[in-house]
Amino acid sequence: MTKYRKIGADVVMEILGGMLIALGVYNFALEADFPMTGFSGISLLLYRFLGVPIGLSTVLLNVPVAILCFRLLGRGFFFRSIRCMVLSSLLIDYVAPLLPHYEGSRLLAAICTGVLAGLGYALIYLRSSSTGGTDFIIMAAKKKWPHVTLGKITFITDVTVVLLGGLLMGDVDGVIYGMIVSYIMAIVVDRVMYGVDAGKLALVVTRKGQQVADAIEACCGRGSTLLQGQGGSREKRRKW
Repeated sequence: MTKYRKIGADVVMEILGGMLIALGVYNFALEADFPMTGFSGISLLLYRFLGVPIGLSTVLLNVPVAILCFRLLGRGFFFRSIRCMVLSSLLIDYVAPLLPHYEGSRLLAAICTGVLAGLGYALIYLRSSSTGGTDFIIMAAKKKWPHVTLGKITFITDVTVVLLGGLLMGDVDGVIYGMIVSYIMAIVVDRVMYGVDAGKLALVVTRKGQQVADAIEACCGRGSTLLQGQGGSREKRRKW
């Protein structure tokens, strides 16, 4: 794939992902009146209390975080994220308002918000980009702790914003719905990025392989595979 084709594919995915996020935030979460996650949640609070446009406040909040994370995440990721941040902000402020708002059940709104936003963020993450804001913080944390999935990091960072929004709005139910959104988003991001049937593999290095396998079967009901290993220094064969 040539450089320009790759850039074109990146932009298409960023627009698609940004549109899904815009639908979730503006057309479902805003009317449902519950706290959202990340910088989108902070932007919704500024919109409700001060009337600041959501896209504009998102950009303003992103600038200091982007500067702080520039050196850690690299130049390429930084500029891709700036491009995606501008695109998603324009979609939220100018395209999403043209579409109908959902005014039904808050629970269904929370589910739709989590699914749509989760799909949008996953598509953007797959192109090694982000929408800025807490995404910069999430990616920085992922770089420091690569064994933790993006969905889990996203959920952890979103909890604070949801609780803050719930306290300011005085809405306990809203906090619960916000947590539902955070959880669904985390699940969707992980499933899209790592696969629906993703699992974990544990390697146990021991001289008592059969005993360990029997113990795992007894306590967890899981099967095990015994592997033949050879030491690198003494070249002794062992069963692991």
